[in-house]
Order: sequence, then C-alpha cells, then structure tokens
Amino acid sequence: MRIDILTIFPEMFDGPFSHSIIKRAIEKEKAEIHLHNIRDYTLDKHKKVDDYQFGGGAGMVMMAEPIILAIEKLQKERKYDEIIFLTPDGEVLNQGIANQLSMTGNLILLCGHYKGIDERIREHFITKEISVGDYVLSGGELAAAVLSDAIIRLIPGVLNDETSALSDSFQNNLLSAPVYTRPSEFRGWKVPEVLLSGNDKLIQEWRHEKALDRTKKRRPDLL
Repeated sequence: MRIDILTIFPEMFDGPFSHSIIKRAIEKEKAEIHLHNIRDYTLDKHKKVDDYQFGGGAGMVMMAEPIILAIEKLQKERKYDEIIFLTPDGEVLNQGIANQLSMTGNLILLCGHYKGIDERIREHFITKEISVGDYVLSGGELAAAVLSDAIIRLIPGVLNDETSALSDSFQNNLLSAPVYTRPSEFRGWKVPEVLLSGNDKLIQEWRHEKALDRTKKRRPDLL
C-alpha cells in the first residue's frame, strides 16, 4: 500500500510515522508513506497557499491551484483508489471504513487548514471525505496520522499476530472483551478461571459474552 499525504506541515508526521507499528510496516515494505509539502506547488513567490474568502468572513481559505497541481502530478504517476480530504464535516471514521481502505492500493490524503479548502477541489478531485470525530482540529495532519495508523495496522503481515486485529474493538460491531496478563493474582484480584483453563472453546464463548455485555453497557448504539 502507498499513502501520499498533502500537507503544509510535513514535519508534524515525524513522530507518528517513526515509531511502533507504522515504522515496522514501512521497514517490512508493507506500506509506503510519502509526504508532499503543498507549498512546493504554489506559483506564488512567497509560497503562499491561502487567501481571503470571497464574500467576506473570518478565516483564510486554502487556494485551489497548489493543491490541484499536487494532485495532478501524483495522478500522472499512478492510479489512486481514493483521494481523501480530512474534514470535520466528512463521514465519521469507523472500523468498517478502515477495513475497506486497508484493501486498497494507493491513497492520497489531503490535510486542510484555516477555514478549509476551496470548494472546487472538493467538487472535482476529492472522492471521499473523512472526519475523525465531531470536533474541530487546527489542521488535518493529526487526522491523517490517525487514519493512516487505522489502515496500515490491518494490512496482512504488519502485526506480528494477524489475528490480533480481528479481535479489536468495533470488529463485528462489538467492543473488545476484558484482557488480563501475569500474575494471575494481584492484591487478591484474580484472573477469571476460564482464562486459565486452557479450554479454547470456553474461552472464546466467555470473551464473546463479555464483549457483548460491555457493548450493551457502553455503546448500545453499535448493536
């Protein structure tokens, strides 16, 4: 999988992409992430990428030209499955969307800033709009990092145990069951006996029951 990220702050990705699962995925050549500074595509000598909005109002708007030039350059090099704009008014990210995108080959993620991007970009180039929640961030970089992580960890071969992702919260519309590790007793608090039984059938039944119970209590909307 290849992910191309269009941003005016590429340095913001140094931390998220230099550690843990994403770093391992890149080292294993299971995923490629390429950062593109939108300012490199502006024709303005001062590297300006935003301007006042027509009709007045507070907040600057990211200009169409540099973003479109960046997208078109990438499109000449390869075919993209989706061109995604990270925006608060997009479809709210969930596990189903992450599952679907993990099976694609090439993605472009566009990080907005200021008041947003020129609407003509959305009308003519964007194929999917995604939000990471009903709140507003200062820019799309953190959202793009979240989306990238949610997708890449699902690619076969990225996790050491590929079945791990299948038991994550929100797979099958259930929250995860409780988990425990050593010691089996701590301060008098004991691990449920069924988990120590070695009976895989009983353990799976217990986990499903607990996942269902937790979902009913915390996120009944998922059911």
